[in-house]
Amino acid sequence: MSTTLYALAITAITISFFHTASGPDHYLPFIVLSKSKKWSLGKTILWTVVCGLGHVFSSVILGIIGVYLGWQLNKISWLQDVRGNLSSWALFIFGLGYLSYGIWKIYSKKSHKHFDVIGNEVYVHEHSHGKSSHTHHHHKTKVTPFVLFAIFVMGPSEPLIPLLFFSGAHRSIPEVITLISVFTITTVITMVGMVLLGIYGYNLLDTEKIDRYVHAISGSVLSICGAGMLFLGW
Repeated sequence: MSTTLYALAITAITISFFHTASGPDHYLPFIVLSKSKKWSLGKTILWTVVCGLGHVFSSVILGIIGVYLGWQLNKISWLQDVRGNLSSWALFIFGLGYLSYGIWKIYSKKSHKHFDVIGNEVYVHEHSHGKSSHTHHHHKTKVTPFVLFAIFVMGPSEPLIPLLFFSGAHRSIPEVITLISVFTITTVITMVGMVLLGIYGYNLLDTEKIDRYVHAISGSVLSICGAGMLFLGW
């Protein structure tokens, strides 16, 4: 593997891990459903993997758009000599923009998905940081395995897009395959790991706090990767 591919792979793994581990919505519903519905460990892991793959699928679909755009950029003849620096700058600038968005998210009151446990059931609703998460039942949606799958499919990880755009600009199929593979494996393993930790009563991360910073963390990682390629020869 080249230094560039190592940098891209590590970036994808880092973003995937923090995106997954910092969001209770990636594992809390499975933990509660497993306990309340008395699922076997095998069934719990199966639904976690299925929903994880659905989450990855929607992320990859957006990422393929990035590959296509990068591929088209590669065909522009007068950009042939500068496309390497151009794609690195694009990655760096996107990272800075995403970091700015993440900082805005930290201080904004924009709502996000929140899961509540009521009796033996799990409900999902919109919730803003700093506000009570308790709402009336008619504002909540009861979570079933299929509802959960739909939620994951409709919630892609946007930072994968610039990484695949970069690989598309270099027409590098190995890079595209590697990025999709490590992103998929890291996401699914992290989800399953967090679910198993929760089932057996362990909570290693203060996910409620980390969740607020996940976009800023992703933006920082993308910026570092882009800067390394631009200024350090990664």
